[in-house]
Amino acid sequence: MEDELIDSSQLSLPRKSVLPGAGFFYPDSFDEERAEERAKEKLEDASVAVVTDTDADGLGCVALLREAYDAALDVADFEARIEEKLSDDEDNEEEDEPDLAEEDEEERPKSPVALMGSSPYSLEDDLQRVADYAPEGVEVYVCDLCPDKFEYVEEELAALVETAGEIHWYDHHQWKPEVAEAVREAGVDLVVGESDEECSTDVTLRELDYEFDERFSELAAVTRDHDLWLNEDERSQDLADYAYWTSKEEYVAVVGAYGADLPPVVEEYIAHRRVEKENLIQAAVDRADLKTVGDWTVGVTYGRCSQNEVADALRESGADAAVVVKPAGSASIRGSDDFERCHEVADLVNGGGHPKAAGCKPDIYDDMLDYAHHWTTQGATTKRVILRAFEQVADAVAEAEAETDDEADDDEGVETER
Repeated sequence: MEDELIDSSQLSLPRKSVLPGAGFFYPDSFDEERAEERAKEKLEDASVAVVTDTDADGLGCVALLREAYDAALDVADFEARIEEKLSDDEDNEEEDEPDLAEEDEEERPKSPVALMGSSPYSLEDDLQRVADYAPEGVEVYVCDLCPDKFEYVEEELAALVETAGEIHWYDHHQWKPEVAEAVREAGVDLVVGESDEECSTDVTLRELDYEFDERFSELAAVTRDHDLWLNEDERSQDLADYAYWTSKEEYVAVVGAYGADLPPVVEEYIAHRRVEKENLIQAAVDRADLKTVGDWTVGVTYGRCSQNEVADALRESGADAAVVVKPAGSASIRGSDDFERCHEVADLVNGGGHPKAAGCKPDIYDDMLDYAHHWTTQGATTKRVILRAFEQVADAVAEAEAETDDEADDDEGVETER
């Protein structure tokens, strides 16, 4: 297949909006091979390993850990790279595309606090890589990640316990009690913050035995503002966008040096990238539909876009919840004060998350023909599967309310007899 067929930079915006990035078309075996090589290089001399989600919250945890262990990388090198990107009018890779910037960083100085970017779908593999490649006695932190079932990480965590000196796990998602208990029994120091009050950066800041400068407390507060969908600090969207658009190491170095007040060169870079971002958001909003499910109005759309801003726009149009289906097959589910059951919906379709924010990827793609149908119908099957999950949650809520009403009627009857 010719490279230009999957090169997003060559596509018009309408086509780019409905197709996944180039990384989607790389086989998993290729990604796994590269991941193994990178992991070995990062971990072989590490004294600390951090397995973390790669959004602003997860990477904020790494910035705190590198500060606490005096292991931050020099930010000047990264600032020079940003200047080069701007002068060359060169965009970083999009979501789902291979992060070529990370390959460049393999030649740069490495921190003794190794950053292992992970996700809910690769967590067990990344835990195993730390067990395989890190020195014996390495201190391990797992941040901003939550397994849906203990069996998903059971073997890998056991291997890691054999290698590591200590394992600390800092998170703020909705943990199932039996999963949390099993992780702790495996020998892990697990701390889970209140998901509607703290982000994982908050938890890390609180748990580390270190006197942080004020900029790190502020970084945690601004990260929380975005991660909990408070949207009260305009800087929080800058952090979220920057973490999404740039490499993991660059983000950690910059926020570690500057906190939430990003330097002018980064602000310029963000403004440059936002031009296309806004166009992709508008394309997704324009193709959205509003559906009635139980007592809720659900906005449903499709496209490669920033799901949070799209969800905001759908709420302004009257939606209690928003579903943004992505070209790669995953979907983001966002709630509101009138809908705080996103994690319940996601749990029914191979996902999880928070009451007001969750993600999933329905297990419905058997071959490339299924994906071709997905792109040409703008996620029709995925939308139906997720809406069906909304209906199941609505039915469960109605049934619970009916049982409560029946119990109330029975209590009234008993009181009358007396």
